Parts: sequence; C-alpha cells; structure tokens
Amino acid sequence: MSSRYIIRYGATRTVAEFTVHDGQLHPRSAQVVVRSERGMEWGEILCPSSESTRKAMGNRDSRGRVIRKASDDDFRHHDDVRRRERVEFDGCNELITEHKLQMKLVDVEHLFGGERIIFYYLAEQRVDFRELVKALAQRYKTRIEMRQIGVRDEAKLLADYGDCGKPVCCNTHLRSMPPVSMKMAKLQKATLDPNKISGRCGRLKCCLRYEYDTYEQYRRELPRVGSTVVTRNGQGRVLGQDILSKKVVVSFEDRRTAIVDLSDIVTVISKGSGSGSGSGRGKGDSSQGPGGKPDAQPDKRQEQETKPPVAESAEQPENGAPAQQGANDLPAAVESPSVESEETPESGPSPESDADENSGDASSGSPDEPGETN
Repeated sequence: MSSRYIIRYGATRTVAEFTVHDGQLHPRSAQVVVRSERGMEWGEILCPSSESTRKAMGNRDSRGRVIRKASDDDFRHHDDVRRRERVEFDGCNELITEHKLQMKLVDVEHLFGGERIIFYYLAEQRVDFRELVKALAQRYKTRIEMRQIGVRDEAKLLADYGDCGKPVCCNTHLRSMPPVSMKMAKLQKATLDPNKISGRCGRLKCCLRYEYDTYEQYRRELPRVGSTVVTRNGQGRVLGQDILSKKVVVSFEDRRTAIVDLSDIVTVISKGSGSGSGSGRGKGDSSQGPGGKPDAQPDKRQEQETKPPVAESAEQPENGAPAQQGANDLPAAVESPSVESEETPESGPSPESDADENSGDASSGSPDEPGETN
C-alpha cells in the first residue's frame, strides 16, 4: 500500500509531494532519505498529502519517493556531507579568483547521494564559467551544476530571522516570491522608510503582500477621496479613508470635519477620481469646482482662429502632434526604445524569479555552455 507525504528538501527548501511504498506512517518533522529527479536527497516530513494540500500546491504529480527513514548512519553521513560543502565552497572561491570571473559564490549544495554538486552564485552580467566547470569536475570527480540566482534567492538560502523575530518567510513556507511594490506599502499606510520595510534581501518585505488583497477590497467599498457624499449628519466631501475600519473623513458644508462609518453614508453624489490613500482632489477633478460644480472652461475658438492654416500636402497625425517634423528629430524618435524599470540588468535573473529558472548544467565529461539567464 502506498501513501503520499508533503516533504521539504534541498538547499532551496523545495516543498513537494513524495510517495511512500512501504506503507509505514511517518510523523511530522521526521527526517527521511528521498529519491528526487536530481538524485538521492535529505528531506523532512511536513504532513500527509490530501486534496487540500494538492489544491494549495497546485500540483498533483508526485516528485519522487521516500526510500527510508533516516538512520544513525544516515545522520552521520549527512553531517559529513555538510563538512564537504564548506571545503567545496572554499575551493570554488579559489578557482573563481584564479580564473578572474566576475561572480560571487553564495552557497554550495552537495546532494546526499553525491550525484552532483550545485554552486549558487550572483553575477551582474553573464559569466562564461566553462573553464571553471572543467576545473571543478576534475577536482571533485562528480557532476557540477552552476546556478545563477537573485538577491531574494540569496536570502532564501542564507537568511535566518526577520525583523519580526521569526524565521524569514522565504526560508520556511513561501513556495514562490511574488513581486512587491511601493503601492502596497502606501495603501496599507506603512512607513516609507526603506530601512523599515526592506527584508534581509534588501528588497521590499514579502509580508507587505499578505494583506494587500483585503486592503484593496475594502478600499473599493469606500467612497473615493474627493467624492461628495450624503451622510446621516448632512452632505460633505471625503478627505481621507481609514480602510481597515471602513471609515472615511468627511468635511461637511458647515466646515465640520468628522469620521463617518461606511454604514452611515446614505449615497454618493459625485465620485472623485483621486487614489484611495491620497487626499484632496484627484487628477480627474480639475474640471469641477467646490461642491461638484464644473469650473468655467476657457474659450478655444479664438485660439483656433489665430492658428496659421496647415498646407494641404502636410499629413496630420492621428494623435494631434504637429504635422511637420525636422529631419534630425525623426531618427531620434525612432531610435529611442521604451525602457521599463528593472532593478537587475537584462543578463541577470529577475529578483522575483525562482531559483530553478536560471541554471547552467555541466558534467565531468564535457563542459556545457554558460547558464541561460532571463
């Protein structure tokens, strides 16, 4: 009879489902030896597999099987492997210095069965490590794998505790590291001090995303900043929002300012277009005066009459830009690509990418090409 368990294994603390064929029951936190697609590895039992765990993990396929429960000899061999990793780390650093490679070695993972050694490194640009792989394979007589990672993956490998006093999330329960933006911190009214909202990796803390969906849902239920609302105490204009308590700050027509609960708002007369965390009128309110009345717009007929006529042969662009353009301006406009904001170069890995995406694999027989990067 076979059963399945959720097991955490590997240096990157990967969580996956494994099959047990001997029918034995394994308690939580039991240390086991498993066979994965990489080889024989050391693992830790988290819980029995169920429909809820499969749904949460989004994967129903078994990653491998449990060979046996760890014995005393396995524990001694595991400690010996850890000591080898320290020696291999120092040896790889010496070879990196000898070959003058622009890379920083982060961690080394020696599989329990010795099938391969995985070196995790940071680099700003693509690194040609073929000669390095040859030297490592000749020295350690096993398969060598070079894997380029990002700074968030570095924290996942090396970090211990966060500012909250608990083990960092990326090293415990997080299976993926989704992107985090400053918009999430502003919406939650968190401090914008980078030293207080940055994690061990130097990026924004992953926990800023945990409650973001709830904040966003509550924000949509509240009237926008700049809206004109009718409450049980009269009519006024929304100046601010208290998202978690579902309350808004309203300035009434008699110049009173009060905090009003969402249930006390009878109706919304006009919707402001300002952001939920801002104050005052939004960008879309420039055509309205106080009380929701439109401001007087300037008469554009006189401007149109004073403009010189355009020659019939000139083609008018659809976006309303001037029809004529200098010969020197056109190439500059064509050659200027749109640049997206990225914190890492194109040759390096994305900081939010998983550690398994950017890897180069090399064996002792023949060196491979440098690892592909995103």
